[in-house]
Amino acid sequence: MESLVFVAVWTVTLAMVMAFIMWAYRWSHPKVNGRLPPGSLGLPLLGETLQFFTPNPTCDVSPFVKNRLDRYGNIFKTSIVGRSVVVSADPELNYYVFQQEGKLFESWYPDTFTEIFGRDNVGSLHGFMYKYLKTLVLRLYGQENLKAVLLAETDRACHASLASWASRPSVELKDAISTMIFDLTAKKLISYEPSKSSETLRKNFVAFIRGLISFPVDIPGTAYHECMQGRKNAMKVLKKMMQERMEDTGRQSEDFFDVLIEELRREKPVMTEAVALDLMFVLLFASFETTALALTLGVKLLAENPRVLQALTEEHEAIVSNKKDRDAGLTWTDYKSMTFTSQVILEIVRLANIVPGIFRKALQDIEFKGYTIPAGWGVMVCPPAVHLNPEIYEDPLALNPWRWQDKAEITGGTKHFMAFGGGLRFCVGTDLSKVLMATFIHCLVTKFSWRTIKGGNIVRTPGLSFPDGFHIQLFPKS
Repeated sequence: MESLVFVAVWTVTLAMVMAFIMWAYRWSHPKVNGRLPPGSLGLPLLGETLQFFTPNPTCDVSPFVKNRLDRYGNIFKTSIVGRSVVVSADPELNYYVFQQEGKLFESWYPDTFTEIFGRDNVGSLHGFMYKYLKTLVLRLYGQENLKAVLLAETDRACHASLASWASRPSVELKDAISTMIFDLTAKKLISYEPSKSSETLRKNFVAFIRGLISFPVDIPGTAYHECMQGRKNAMKVLKKMMQERMEDTGRQSEDFFDVLIEELRREKPVMTEAVALDLMFVLLFASFETTALALTLGVKLLAENPRVLQALTEEHEAIVSNKKDRDAGLTWTDYKSMTFTSQVILEIVRLANIVPGIFRKALQDIEFKGYTIPAGWGVMVCPPAVHLNPEIYEDPLALNPWRWQDKAEITGGTKHFMAFGGGLRFCVGTDLSKVLMATFIHCLVTKFSWRTIKGGNIVRTPGLSFPDGFHIQLFPKS
């Protein structure tokens, strides 16, 4: 009897082992009508997720990508958080992916990213709905409103913030810039007044950001869990605000949230409340975090490159000298005259690589350069691998604004530059980000000098962060 039990157990165990082996084999050798790019899908389910999130303490391409580029070339396959993905550092494929959106590819992000930003976030929407929301957002962040309203408000905010920071022994620049931009943009989005509001909303976004691009384990104590809790709490605030405004039928339109409320009150609204809430969440996050990171890295790079800082200062001193009133605010003409500044901004965002990967999904089997991207697979366009490619940019890790001299103005993504995305989804906040950076730089170099106190070390996991902060001391110029 015991022998029969032993044989039965052994048979079941063997069958389970064989089934696992077959499943693992099918995982690592998926069927495809053609030839997959070289690479590895890693362990079943886990894939190469751990390697993807390994910290990288440099501005250079992450070891995860660099090692695979050296081994497999500019197009390779991998698996991240349970999804098969083709990673592209090939400028031709990147451009093709952007140009074919809505035809052969569509916007897509791994499920963990969707959980973070919401199932109805603008990045997950397609076709008419995406274009509709983009048109609404451009009412606020388009050039017309920047020229008429936001440039002057940004100029005042930068002057006031820098003057305040200069009264302190030191300031942690990333947090200070984040606060300044959040206060400015949140006022336009939800009539946020820092003097009348608690810090709860911004603290929720800070918690959200800490775990935004982290290993996706939702267990108390992890960065990802903190991120999800930050989102949950921020959404509570926004839902309460929406309910109050929906019930207040006599309220006058004061901000962008009111614009969305008006759209929701239409007889046949195009969007749902869930779409509106996720849009507000993404706008509040994207409006301040990405630009604050880029500006912090920019100030660090300027301190390390005195020749660039000198040329930048000369351009802005000339703008001030040409004014009848040296304390007069910036005009749109002043902004458009900042030729060297625009080159510096392009260099900063090229080196910052705030977005380490731009995701799309193949809608059908796609042949490219002898490889097949199967329908349903993800494609991760890898901007850092292009922006830091020495065959495209000489001495790619150097801050060299003069490399952009005499080149046409970039108004969309190109084969060799995609810091603001590309194709139909070129970032709608690009002009706002450039205005914020140019205005901050103008106020900084014309009114202040500074020295580094401590910090400034960077880590990419794979998103950019300053784990020790970047503390500086500001000195007013006489």
